[in-house]
Amino acid sequence: MHDVFSDTFPSLPFHYIWQKTVIMRFGIIGSGSWATALAKILTDNEYEIYWNVRSDDMVTFMRQRHHNPNYLSSVHFNSRLLHLTTDVKEVVQNADALIIAVPSAYLVSTLDDVDKQAFTDKLIISAVKGILPESNQLLNEFLQAHYSVSLDNYFTIMGPCHAEEVASEKLSYLTFSGSDTDTAGKIAAAFSTPYLNTIVNNDVIGVQYAAILKNIYALGAGIAHGLEYGDNFQSVLIANCADEMAGFLQKVGIRNIEVGKHEGEDLVTHKKTANYAASVYLGDLLVTCYSLFSRNRTFGNMIGKGYSVKAAQLEMNMVAEGFNASKCIFSINQRVQADMPIADTIYRVLWENVKPSIAFSRVEEVLV
Repeated sequence: MHDVFSDTFPSLPFHYIWQKTVIMRFGIIGSGSWATALAKILTDNEYEIYWNVRSDDMVTFMRQRHHNPNYLSSVHFNSRLLHLTTDVKEVVQNADALIIAVPSAYLVSTLDDVDKQAFTDKLIISAVKGILPESNQLLNEFLQAHYSVSLDNYFTIMGPCHAEEVASEKLSYLTFSGSDTDTAGKIAAAFSTPYLNTIVNNDVIGVQYAAILKNIYALGAGIAHGLEYGDNFQSVLIANCADEMAGFLQKVGIRNIEVGKHEGEDLVTHKKTANYAASVYLGDLLVTCYSLFSRNRTFGNMIGKGYSVKAAQLEMNMVAEGFNASKCIFSINQRVQADMPIADTIYRVLWENVKPSIAFSRVEEVLV
């Protein structure tokens, strides 16, 4: 891999340092709203990207019109920075750092033609906020099992950050996690802009589970809204979801969960170490449950209003990660044995056809 993390010019901004050394080549697999937002951030910082998109028509359109025809169409790209292709293998071959930003349900088929050794010596950056429904695996578990990707070369990009607010350049936050926090910090620096602050931690497993769970709970918040529960109930529901999420994370061995307790601080920035009340855990849960941009909340709202799962899926024409995740977490929790009455109830509404009004009357009884 190219040595792109030189400290040759320590007094200069990192972006300038990077440009004065060998420029890392980024690849993006996926062309939905989140992938488009990440592409915007990188190209705003003048990085060239190899970008895998869905069709030849999309390649032609973006080259001619300079924006994604399907998502975040207000974002216009400098075409000289884009290497567009429908071939995933081409992106993998030409990139040093690969950002995977496709819905979890399509990951296996997306990577199916990629050679088993193709990820050797590459940095893998997950922007996936779901779990593989075929195997109940996190992306790092799948990549390790099938492509021999070491956890040391695996990083995550998590919120709280909606793609639509990135498009409009509203101040947002992204958390970059990796067991190698030095490299995670240097990756994060490539995404730092006046409208985006970056945070680094080493909880690469915990942030993925938190992202999966917050989508499930956002479905629940949407169902409650569709059933015409008010803000008072919603606040209690989401507070209990946060507590339930923390309990699950503790059960799977995640540390730094207790609110108000921090294990020291960063020696340079003097920021506290994160606990579960930090932005990537509680913050992402809150915005996904409350925001009108949240597709999981929108999906749940339709279920609460009486839509069938199939009708809601057809109406949205977008993937709500919490749907499959609810089944995966229900299955995983048969082994973990965390106390999860809210997540269990959401699973039963979506997968066992329990009537939402009956299910949430039971939820009322467990909230504290």
